[in-house]
Amino acid sequence: MTSSTSSSRSRNPSSGIRSTLDRSAFSPSFSSYTASTASRLRRNPVKVAARSIAGAFVACFTPPETDDSNNLKVSNEFGAPSADSETSRMRGPNRGIYSNSTKERAPGSMKFTIEEIFKATRNFSPAFKIGQGGFGTVYKGKLDDGTLVAIKRAKKSVYDKHLGVEFQSEVTTLAQVEHLNLVRFYGYLEHGDERVVVVEYVPNGTLREHLDGVNGKELDFASRLDIAIDVAHAITYLHMYTDHPIIHRDIKSSNILLTEKLRAKVTDFGFARLAADTDSGATHVSTQVKGTAGYLDPEYLRTYQLTEKSDVYSFGVLLVELVTGRRPIEPKREIKERITPKWAMKKFTDGDAISTLDPRLELTAGINLALEKILELALQCLAPRRQSRPSMRRCGEVLWSIRKDFREQSALDFRSLSSNSQRSASVKEQ
Repeated sequence: MTSSTSSSRSRNPSSGIRSTLDRSAFSPSFSSYTASTASRLRRNPVKVAARSIAGAFVACFTPPETDDSNNLKVSNEFGAPSADSETSRMRGPNRGIYSNSTKERAPGSMKFTIEEIFKATRNFSPAFKIGQGGFGTVYKGKLDDGTLVAIKRAKKSVYDKHLGVEFQSEVTTLAQVEHLNLVRFYGYLEHGDERVVVVEYVPNGTLREHLDGVNGKELDFASRLDIAIDVAHAITYLHMYTDHPIIHRDIKSSNILLTEKLRAKVTDFGFARLAADTDSGATHVSTQVKGTAGYLDPEYLRTYQLTEKSDVYSFGVLLVELVTGRRPIEPKREIKERITPKWAMKKFTDGDAISTLDPRLELTAGINLALEKILELALQCLAPRRQSRPSMRRCGEVLWSIRKDFREQSALDFRSLSSNSQRSASVKEQ
């Protein structure tokens, strides 16, 4: 272990970190989002058509999605979509994405026919089933043009009881968003007693599966940091660059899908709500708390008032997950460790950040440097009062800076290791 690693064990967690978090200026990548770019993203009249849909579909699935090589490209504007590839331009929600599969659908329409859905799933064949939730089933499908999709079918016995709520929310939200770190919406079906949503198929599972090591899937520290930034991109886009600010309300590791190149895409918008007018200082008041235990904003639980800062709290929990590898709630652990964010923040503020690191990760000077800064950001996101939490855009800026420093330190570590190896080899030859 390097001296920089060992010396940080006793360092006060707040020293030397807040200067990084409080910087007001970063690289040109964080220049303000231009009005022309924002207006270009908002001009999409066809998407509005989906907002009149009735039905119900709860966001309790994790349908996979396809990979996109452009996911590796970093956008020039934080929160804005990365530069679209030709594939992305052709497969936007209303840009002729259906190709040969749209023979029975009007150009640009997002509404699938029942014949298309039956054909894509072989009449909802059990062999095509890839997921099951309390409100329905997810199938893998294939459109006529070869596009792989995830088809989410509501239970006929369920959606009547929740008329229009979750299904309409998900379709309305998906219809107006377009970002490489968000699940791509292909369309929907509302036919008789069928309610279906069609989205991308991504074959590499969820973030939670990777953190759990399911089927041998594991993530190194650099990949975890990249995923955190991808998610920050996606949620910043929802909060700032859609027609109306959107609150996801269910940010969690099982709602983050990973491509084959480990780029993140946020999915499941059944709980999403349009934010209130932030200029007026108003908040959205819910009649029922929606979300997942362990990720819920305590102020939202107490007041039923929902704001973008509720997503920020959930993101703070996600950061702790990425660092520790643990689930937010682990009832089988001893009492003081059962609530993972609480345990991790206590360790961090006590100056023992290193003990929170996922034991499957090998500690290096670069990881040690990034670890404390990530936990400091998580601490801010998890502040009890929403006014004390940073914006999602700010979270992305800080993470971007952390990644830059991590890469530089990792490069130094690698050069030092290579130099030491060469010296050792030279000594042995003598």
